[in-house]
Amino acid sequence: MGKFINPFTDFGFHRIFGQEVHKELLIDFLNQLFFGEHDIEDITFLNPIQTPETLDDRGIVFDVHCKDSNGNLFVVEMQTGAQPYFHDRGLYYLARAISNQGQKGKDWKFALQPVYLSLIHISEPTRLQLIS
Repeated sequence: MGKFINPFTDFGFHRIFGQEVHKELLIDFLNQLFFGEHDIEDITFLNPIQTPETLDDRGIVFDVHCKDSNGNLFVVEMQTGAQPYFHDRGLYYLARAISNQGQKGKDWKFALQPVYLSLIHISEPTRLQLIS
């Protein structure tokens, strides 16, 4: 019997969509999510681990973190279990992806790139909720 990867686990989702060898799958996935808004031709994977700035801060790990050839940033987060603060966590992830673009120093001489967050929440096997 063949082995299959469950895409609804952190391991499976990352294995299918978060690796260079499967980048065409992620490009197709993102193009379907953002159909009519973006036509992504290529992506570069970015480090999904966002370390805290201080010992008291919270670190996060994005399921998928990448940018396209136009500099647009994408964060994809998939959740299968019940989580009361899922939308708040998504907002926090979005804020971190934006704030990480900041450069140290006193001058504010850079343009922020757009960040697109896709929250995928699967509360039941037949119910899929996309929040983009």
